[in-house]
Amino acid sequence: MTLRHLTARLVLFGIFSAIAGGAAAAPLWMDTPVARLEALTLIQTLNVEILSSTSATLTLERWCRDHALADTPVILAHRIENAAEVPSAAVRQDLQVNAQETVRYRRVELTCGDHVLSVADNWYVPARLTPQMNRLLETTQTPFGKVVQPLRPQRQTIAVQLLWAPLPEGWERSEFTSSPGKTPADRLELPPALFEHRAILYTPKHQPIAEVHEVYQRDLLAFPEPHVPDPVTER
Repeated sequence: MTLRHLTARLVLFGIFSAIAGGAAAAPLWMDTPVARLEALTLIQTLNVEILSSTSATLTLERWCRDHALADTPVILAHRIENAAEVPSAAVRQDLQVNAQETVRYRRVELTCGDHVLSVADNWYVPARLTPQMNRLLETTQTPFGKVVQPLRPQRQTIAVQLLWAPLPEGWERSEFTSSPGKTPADRLELPPALFEHRAILYTPKHQPIAEVHEVYQRDLLAFPEPHVPDPVTER
């Protein structure tokens, strides 16, 4: 065997190994009624945890740790460059600023390890933050929620929407095995986005400092499907 042929084989072996390794690492959820019910329960659980918390970032960080999504369960904010959006009149009204006051905007992907858990749009009033906070927002990957923690912000949700319904309409009135056109052996395909929130962050004196629009992503469920014991077969 020539050196060229050996090199080619090694390259192909590396490619196939990488593919196999990626496939093995990918969580496998089967498209069954139980799996869909589990997905719905987990989505609504996280939804309620965020709604009842003062920091979506800290809630996501705890979710990442509890579900072993990364060796180091820390949320980072990766800024999406060239994203710009002028605050609307409604946003300015929510933030209680006039047309002349500065409102900054940034769009970020909140990640834990290799997983994107949320894509967030954030309009904030820099004059209501400290110079150090503004510097951190401009120069680091620290999420907004962590940056403003010293202000002890309070979160008021103004809109919630579930973007994916794992169970088909009327599921409780009829039998179903999976989504239309699938068999129970098929893999459950999650849409890119699962649910979204709009919220305003206030200081303890109820002065608004930011408005956020968060779209929560399917990588929130990037772990193996939970195993629910069958009380009949697993006695």
